[in-house]
Amino acid sequence: MKYNKVAVGGTFDHFHKGHEKLLNKAFSIGHEILIGITSDEFGGQKAHIDPCSKRISELEKFLKRFKSRYIVKRLEEPYGPTIYDPEIDAIVVSRETKPTADKINQIRREKGMKTLEIFTIDWVLADDGKPVSSSRIRNGEIDRDGKVLHK
Repeated sequence: MKYNKVAVGGTFDHFHKGHEKLLNKAFSIGHEILIGITSDEFGGQKAHIDPCSKRISELEKFLKRFKSRYIVKRLEEPYGPTIYDPEIDAIVVSRETKPTADKINQIRREKGMKTLEIFTIDWVLADDGKPVSSSRIRNGEIDRDGKVLHK
């Protein structure tokens, strides 16, 4: 593994193929993976999402294959431990969260900390060529695998 500690974060609502790609990338480059999942209070600002306990449960079903190489923490704000944990070496983000990773590195620089290596993954596309997303699943457009649902 190239990196000792890799961070990844998100809402992880309606756990889907895009989330799997994000996490698989983190596990492919890091020894220990720090997974931040938005709390009900913080995540609820985005949309009508499932409770944090349900989202963690869904996430942990996927994580079983990785044994104990990960830590799941609730996020109460956008940056979590990435702005104060000097042991984090890298962060894996999606295209839409890349600006957050850039801001994290700006904060780390201002604090005199080493910046994180940023890995940005591309979207996983649904059968209709549009990105798989929690909101599209929530709206009944697609399923978690990106199959288009006919209403």
